[in-house]
Amino acid sequence: MPMEKKFDAAEAEARITNRWLSEKAFVAGANASRDETYCVMIPPPNVTGVLHMGHAFNNTLQDILVRWHRMRGFDTLWQPGTDHAGIATQMVVERQLAQKGQPKRVELGREKFLEKVWDWKAESGGQIINQLKRLGASCDWEREAFTMSGAPGAPATAKGNFHDAVIKVFVEMYKKGLIYRGKRLVNWDPYFETAISDLEVENIEVDGHMWHFKYPLAGGVTYDYIEKNEDGNVTLSEKRNYISIATTRPETMLGDGAIAVNPKDERYAAIIGKQCEIPVGPKKLRRLIPIIIDDYPDMDFGSGAVKITGAHDFNDYMVAKRNNIPMYALMDTKGAMRADGKIYSEEAATAQAIANGEIKFDETMVSAMNLVPNAYRGMDRFTARDAIIADITAEGLAVMVEVTRKFKDDEGAEREINEIVPYIETKIIMQPFGDRSKVVIEPTLTDQWFVETDKIVGPALDAVRDGTVKIMPASGKKTYFHWLENIEPWCISRQLWWGHQIPVWYFPGETDWYTICAATEAEAIASAITQYPEGTEFQVVADEHEATSILQEQLSLMDKRKEETTASFAGSIKLPVFRDPDVLDTWFSSGLWPIGTLGWPEDTPELKKYFPTSDLITGQDILFFWVARMMMMQLAVVGQVPFDTIYLHGLVRDAKGKKMSKSTGNVIDPLDIIDEYGADALRFTNAAMASLGGALKLDTQRIAGYRNFGTKLWNACRFAEMHSALDKYSQCSACVQETPPAQSVNKWIIGETAKVLVEVNNALMTYRFNDAADALYKFVWGKVCDWYVELSKPLLMNGTEAEKLETQQVMNWVLSQCVMLLHPIMPFITEELWALMGNDTLLAHQDWPEISADLVDNQADAEMLWVIQIIENIRSTRAQMNVPAGLNVPLIQTEADADARTAWSNNEALIKRLARVDNLTEGDAPKGSLTVGTKGAIYALPLADIIDVDAEKARITKLLGKVEKEAGGLRGRLGNPKFAENATAEVVEEAKANLALRKEEIVQLSAALVQLNEI
Repeated sequence: MPMEKKFDAAEAEARITNRWLSEKAFVAGANASRDETYCVMIPPPNVTGVLHMGHAFNNTLQDILVRWHRMRGFDTLWQPGTDHAGIATQMVVERQLAQKGQPKRVELGREKFLEKVWDWKAESGGQIINQLKRLGASCDWEREAFTMSGAPGAPATAKGNFHDAVIKVFVEMYKKGLIYRGKRLVNWDPYFETAISDLEVENIEVDGHMWHFKYPLAGGVTYDYIEKNEDGNVTLSEKRNYISIATTRPETMLGDGAIAVNPKDERYAAIIGKQCEIPVGPKKLRRLIPIIIDDYPDMDFGSGAVKITGAHDFNDYMVAKRNNIPMYALMDTKGAMRADGKIYSEEAATAQAIANGEIKFDETMVSAMNLVPNAYRGMDRFTARDAIIADITAEGLAVMVEVTRKFKDDEGAEREINEIVPYIETKIIMQPFGDRSKVVIEPTLTDQWFVETDKIVGPALDAVRDGTVKIMPASGKKTYFHWLENIEPWCISRQLWWGHQIPVWYFPGETDWYTICAATEAEAIASAITQYPEGTEFQVVADEHEATSILQEQLSLMDKRKEETTASFAGSIKLPVFRDPDVLDTWFSSGLWPIGTLGWPEDTPELKKYFPTSDLITGQDILFFWVARMMMMQLAVVGQVPFDTIYLHGLVRDAKGKKMSKSTGNVIDPLDIIDEYGADALRFTNAAMASLGGALKLDTQRIAGYRNFGTKLWNACRFAEMHSALDKYSQCSACVQETPPAQSVNKWIIGETAKVLVEVNNALMTYRFNDAADALYKFVWGKVCDWYVELSKPLLMNGTEAEKLETQQVMNWVLSQCVMLLHPIMPFITEELWALMGNDTLLAHQDWPEISADLVDNQADAEMLWVIQIIENIRSTRAQMNVPAGLNVPLIQTEADADARTAWSNNEALIKRLARVDNLTEGDAPKGSLTVGTKGAIYALPLADIIDVDAEKARITKLLGKVEKEAGGLRGRLGNPKFAENATAEVVEEAKANLALRKEEIVQLSAALVQLNEI
């Protein structure tokens, strides 16, 4: 059955995918013929996710390398899977419950809610996996992993046990002192009521304000406040009894612990060490805080003085830690001003005693204190902000400035009036938002679990420094070192229900709860029971609140019975025990992805064979959050690096280099691209733009062009089919490899195939995907589909039987090499063509080409390059002179050396056919001829009687004037300073490129005019 006129990607992709899967084409070790292994770990997408352009790009590059290694006989594993995506999945399921009118998460309780999550996962959690299959990803889908596999509540049918690996690592690190619980400032999402990572925070520019307030100095102290300009001249001098503070978050003033000024700031030198009053709250209960020095304040920003609220700002937190400043937490988990604790008067008195140095304090004591005045307690933080601003202003403690206001009087005339108003700067500020909740993130001082990263970071740094692990591009190393050399403790706890629950249990002690870390509840109780009198029993309850309530009831009962107090718990009473309610950050579990997916902590065959893995291809935005943590975790747990090479890439942007976002409407859906152009076109585009460290600009016109590239190959194969040159590859391969062809054109194309194989291998070996794509594009389109197909026609149509058979065999072999070389990048169309070539086996399992360099025939190369050059030159001259395309014209050879004569003689039929030459004669060029030169020969095209010379002169002159005018306009734009200042870089580059094209056109048109004048 003859080939279809075009490749039907939509039909073929689904059919080919099903065949790959049914034949288990991608299982680990498929097609292996050598002992060397090649293993790639897929960066696990969120189980809630859908395929976006970043996924499509990243997985295309992985698949290219995996398919290339598999065809080369490596024992290959591409490990797939998904991340449980704690916060995202919990949000999706809670939203689904609301839509169905079912009980809310809290109403269901933890266990029932987690059942709902597992139900959702079974029903909808595999969407992105199916989308990756549409892209052509050749993962070992039999081994699909999940970062929550094996966790309590997981369905019995679920594969794997990642949970045990995560819990084992936590317990071991805890016992080694590498994990601890403590207070630190974290990003707090008030909507989800959990800590989140920096990667889950979107810093967005918004319209904001900076309010200026007066903090009165204690005891009526005054000082001379002097401002000077750059030349040292005094611009303002006045006596002040306050220090001015500028803030974008007035609600945090309630928790100020100090005012900091730069030690070099002369304006405040006289009041360093003094105290000032926080200008909000009940007048008689206002706190005094010290004025300290620290290098953090910028003397040129705001007033140069900074209020230090260590519990609600990351920079302030560091200042407070350096200077032992108390950090007062002001807000609850929902972002409202706290309403718990003692009455304000008591808390304020304690805080003042701390500021006076009368009471020693620690973080736990201070963070428990509620310094929110009664009037603001329970208010939303932004409502409290408005109230605080109003109260401060009403009391006259806002900094006031004089402004001129324009208005129209009753008669419509414009007037001006000077007014004294509060000093409020309107400015753009960078505000942090939760990437999923879309609410403003609140830096909050909370109790969390942390990894003591400074104790495990050393080996991860050394592995990159000594070259054990290579980072590409090299700029990634600098970023890697910067982050790891300045690493902070890693917050690994989240206040969620979906995730690996912290394996720590709390048991009642004499004065407080004490903790036991163990892999299971039974192990925790077995460990704890040795600390209690014989016969003590325990009951595990939901949380600390329930445990405290039960314990109080039991103690009361014990008092009534006049039994022993909390020092002894023997008897019939069951003591309450509860587990830490937090779950582990998903980055903690995904940090174990390489070993966890290979079966650790069991010593599995896969772990022995494929670990350490080979290449990691991922976005540079998660170099720290995931890549560096995998390095630290694997080295800390198993003492080995997780991979050999880290290939980093940037964000995929639109054609103009802008970041894709829904708000700007420039998001490109890869599934829409696949539907319209096919997966191969998208994949080839991804490869073509994957220059190491380069910008990734996705243009749909480029995708359309690469679809046409696939069509070009398809049509070349159709041509081969029409001339009985498409099937019997194995026979043709043997003929080509063992019996060198006689025809120069066939020798040439075999040599070109050998050359491009070297180019592609070298490019992929060095991760230059764009160079591999470029080499294949130029070879397949330019040399095979354009030149070889055309040059072969005289041999296939009019050659001897021997010439025809040789050309059929060579064409079959060359097209077979094309589909093999293209397969890692364009797997679908090549797999289809491979089958149409009469092959029963999968192309995915075909051995990668190995072509001897001896097949490159330098003499044939030189001859065919000469042939191609003369054809191109004749065609170019004909096109410039507007010679009718179908008209055969005579050609006169005015001079030629021996090589040129031989090349013409060997290829006369095809030159005449492709250049539309009627006949060749030797002699002098007649008048009215145009010269056509090539290496070793000069020819003349007599055109005087073929074209209207005057009409052509007029046409070209007119066209030249038009192009010169356009070039002049472009030069004017590029020479205009305002254009360079206001236009985007993309627009400027586009203008430069257009000017370069116009200049090239001018050169060509001018040359054509010169030739016409010679006629």
